[in-house]
Amino acid sequence: MEKEKNSSDKQKNSQWIWPGLITLVVFGSTTVFVIIAAIRDLSSVENVLLQFIFLSIGCGVSYSVGKQSVEKAAKEIIKPHARSAFRRLLSLYQSLSRAATTIESAQISDSHENDQVALARLEEIITEQLSKADDALEDWRDIVPEDVEELEQKRQFDNTRREEQ
Repeated sequence: MEKEKNSSDKQKNSQWIWPGLITLVVFGSTTVFVIIAAIRDLSSVENVLLQFIFLSIGCGVSYSVGKQSVEKAAKEIIKPHARSAFRRLLSLYQSLSRAATTIESAQISDSHENDQVALARLEEIITEQLSKADDALEDWRDIVPEDVEELEQKRQFDNTRREEQ
């Protein structure tokens, strides 16, 4: 899990390298043009180039701010739906866990061979369902990581409290 976090941090950092370099070049050339403009009048070609640089800066900033705004709005729109779907998934997970516990206790006390086979099959099915629920939890972690963490902590607290009783 720590490797995944480090690779995602590296990916986030590397996505800013090109925009950062382009920004440095644009601001550097703009500074040069401003200094030249302060010293003497710019030619028409220099004026057009300076305007193009300012246009590029404006478009780049607009794009960056717009992209961040859209991502934030999309997260806010999907968040309520994701939370409710996640709660249903968590409920399914807890229900399957209780069924698995019941089957395990029935296996210990039951000695009939056919019942043992049936219980073993049920246990395999429930184990597969739990595995799918785990995969779904990881998918939700990609969408709403803070909420998944909060709900998992609540679930662990509830399980601890239930075990103490």
